[in-house]
Amino acid sequence: MDLKKRLLGNTLVEVSELGFGGAPIGAVGSRITDELAESIVESAWNGGIRYFDTAPLYGHGLSEKRLGHSLSSYPREEFALSTKIGRLLVSRDRGTRFQGMLDDEPVAIQYDYSGDAVRKSIESSLERLGLDRVDILLCHDIDAWTHGDDQPQIYEAAAKGALPALHRLREEGVVQAIGLGVNESAVCSRVMREFDPNCFLLAGRFTLLEQEPLDEMLPLCLAKNVSVVIGGPYNSGLLANAERRRATYDYKPAPDDLWDKAQSIRRVCDSHSVDMRAAALQYPLRHEAVASVIPGMWSLEEVAMNLSFVQEDIPDSLWSDLAAEGLSRSW
Repeated sequence: MDLKKRLLGNTLVEVSELGFGGAPIGAVGSRITDELAESIVESAWNGGIRYFDTAPLYGHGLSEKRLGHSLSSYPREEFALSTKIGRLLVSRDRGTRFQGMLDDEPVAIQYDYSGDAVRKSIESSLERLGLDRVDILLCHDIDAWTHGDDQPQIYEAAAKGALPALHRLREEGVVQAIGLGVNESAVCSRVMREFDPNCFLLAGRFTLLEQEPLDEMLPLCLAKNVSVVIGGPYNSGLLANAERRRATYDYKPAPDDLWDKAQSIRRVCDSHSVDMRAAALQYPLRHEAVASVIPGMWSLEEVAMNLSFVQEDIPDSLWSDLAAEGLSRSW
C-alpha cells in the first residue's frame, strides 16, 4: 500500500502523509512486549507509513529502543525519522520520572536546553535507536503549555543554547531538518521570526476541534516555507471516543463544552456517512503547510484503523457543512 508523501519545507526530507507517533509504544511499557511492538511497526511499514517519530521522553527511552530495533530491518534511505532534544535521561536519583509513563526503564528526566546537552542528547538517542542518523531533530516542549510561568526562562535558555546548536548540526549535515515539537502555536511563530526552522511538530492544536493556528502560525509557515507535522489529531481521545467517560482532552477528562462540540461534529459527520475519526485525521492534511499527521499507535488495531481512515473518501460537502455550522474553519 502506498501513502502519499510530502517534502518538509525546503529540505529533501520526505514524509508519508500518515506518520507513526511512537510515544505509546514506549509509554505503555510492559503492557505490550518488545515482539508486539515490532509487529506494530511492521504493520505500519506494510501499510505504507514511512515517517516515524519518537523522543527520549516516551517511555524514558523505551520508545527509541523499540522503534530503532524495529526499523533496523528496513532500508534506511526509505524512511524518515525524528526524535527530540531538551530532556536528558539521567539516573533516577538525578532526575524526575515523567508521570503517566508505565515503563520500567532505570532512568529519569532532566530538562536541559543548553547547547552541550543537544549533542549529548542526540548521541544518546542514536545509541538507543541503534541507527546511524535521524533526519529531523526537534527541540521538545519549550512552550507555556509545558512550563507555565517558567516558560520565558526556558525559551531564553533554548534561544541561547539548544536552538543555535540545532542550526549547527544542520549545517554540519548531522541532521537534515530542525524545528520544535510543542503543544502550542505561539512559540512556533516566535521561533520563525527569530530562527530558521524547517518544520514543527504541533500536537493537539490544529485539529477538527480547534484551529487557532490559522490566525498566525500557519500563514507564517506558508510565507517562510516551513512545514508542520500534526500530532494528537484526536485531541488525545475526544475526537475518537463516543463514550463520555473515555473522552479526554489534553490527556484529562474533557470539559462539557468541548464534549458537546465534538458531538455536534459527530452529528454532521454521521449525516455524510463519514466516521468522525476519519474526518479528524484528514482535516489537518487539507492545509498546504501540513506535511503529515501522526497519531500515536500502540496496537495492531490502531495501525489498521488509522490506515483505513486516512484513505477514506470524504466529500467536500462535509467540510463546507462543518464550516457553515461554525464547527470548523476553512481557509
